[in-house]
Amino acid sequence: MEPDRIKSDFNDESKRYQKLYTMLLDAIPSSVLRINRDMRIVSANRNFLEKSRRSLPNTIGRPLEKIFPAIILDQMDITRQIRQVFDNNRPTLGQRMSYRSPGVPLRIYYYRILPFSWQETVESVILLMDDVTEQIRLSEEVRRVERHLASVFESASDIILSTDTAGRILSWNPAAEKISGYTFEQVKGRFFFEYFAKDCQETIKNIFLKMRPGDKSQMHEWELISRKGESIHVAWVCSTMKDEGSQAVGIVAVGRDQSERRKLEAQLLQSQKYAALGVMAGGIAHEIRNPLAICSSGAQFLMEDNITPAFLAECSEKIHIGIQRASNIIENLLRFARPAVTSKLEPLNLPALIQETWELIENQAKIQKIEGKLQFDKRPIMINGNTSLLQQVFINLFLNAIQAMPDGGTLTITINQSKQHLLIRIADTGHGISGENINKIFDPFYTTAPVGKGTGLGLSICYSIVKQHSGIIEVDSIVGRGTTFTLRLPLY
Repeated sequence: MEPDRIKSDFNDESKRYQKLYTMLLDAIPSSVLRINRDMRIVSANRNFLEKSRRSLPNTIGRPLEKIFPAIILDQMDITRQIRQVFDNNRPTLGQRMSYRSPGVPLRIYYYRILPFSWQETVESVILLMDDVTEQIRLSEEVRRVERHLASVFESASDIILSTDTAGRILSWNPAAEKISGYTFEQVKGRFFFEYFAKDCQETIKNIFLKMRPGDKSQMHEWELISRKGESIHVAWVCSTMKDEGSQAVGIVAVGRDQSERRKLEAQLLQSQKYAALGVMAGGIAHEIRNPLAICSSGAQFLMEDNITPAFLAECSEKIHIGIQRASNIIENLLRFARPAVTSKLEPLNLPALIQETWELIENQAKIQKIEGKLQFDKRPIMINGNTSLLQQVFINLFLNAIQAMPDGGTLTITINQSKQHLLIRIADTGHGISGENINKIFDPFYTTAPVGKGTGLGLSICYSIVKQHSGIIEVDSIVGRGTTFTLRLPLY
């Protein structure tokens, strides 16, 4: 009885280990086949059966060629590899295999063949297969995205570059090379701010150092200095790059060359000046006729023989004053009509500029029975601006106000000063702007004037010029009661 009990215990232990072996095989996320020397399947785990859609009875004892298509066995030369493992008792190196079971999409496996030895004899081999289909698909997707991003980076007409958190250049696309004249090798590792005008380098440096993950993209306009020393006006959008842990690893800057836009704006500005000149022509002609009439009368008196010395002096003085008045009108007109050579901002006296600009329009206002009220102190108040551009703003706003009062009215101009800003209000008593139109008045080419009476560019140009001066332009209006434009400009 004792041998029978030992045999029974041995069988129980064997079954226990067999069950444990099966459980371990089924728990493995890889597909596992054990193959004997006759190239028949000895065991197969659950993963393989599920992936191949086979049952265990339909797999165990089957020849290898009944499990895998012949084309797979031939192309991968698996049979020969298995025999080598039996002969050499050494595992094979990992290889990739594509396998499609009937009714199952193509799968890609990474496989190895391992010897199963007992007392230095290879009893069977294990074919271990890992399904890498998704990893390869994701890898190919990543490569596709990388190729797409590289194509965008290389083909973009805008400057695209990246820096580390300190502002050292890491990448520099072909558009950056073309616009700046510097190759990537010439700028690699150098600080981004080095390629800008001296007066804004410190500002750029500080902005880059203070950018943090989660910050909104920052928009700036800085003058890029090309390799030839030319100043190129570029609009920049700067954003923080983050890693998987949302930590800042660098900065991406996208820059658009504004040279062509500036040229177009200059052309539009000049076209608006010509339109304004047409409106002012009648009033200016009348204004010039007055001093010319005085000069003509004085000249006729001077030609008489019996003129007294006192009357001679009076006539001469009136002729001189008339000529000076006409000369001033023409000078102001030429200053307004002449294209600005540069948009550089310089210190200027704003009350004096508004006074001079009003004089250009004053007689036109009188003709249309509009009373002008300049309610501000004539003492100098300095701002940093461009005389020609700001004069264009005020001319457009004055003319708009005059056109809004066809039956006459009052145009009031006030200037108020705070600690940091200057507030200029231009208020009319005209027909006002409706609620549905007031949000569109700064849009390019938007106009409520009859066809042929306006381009719709005046207020959009005003908005652009005020923004260029780091200012704000706002509008309030009540239909039937009038409109007020408010300009907020920084003090010098």
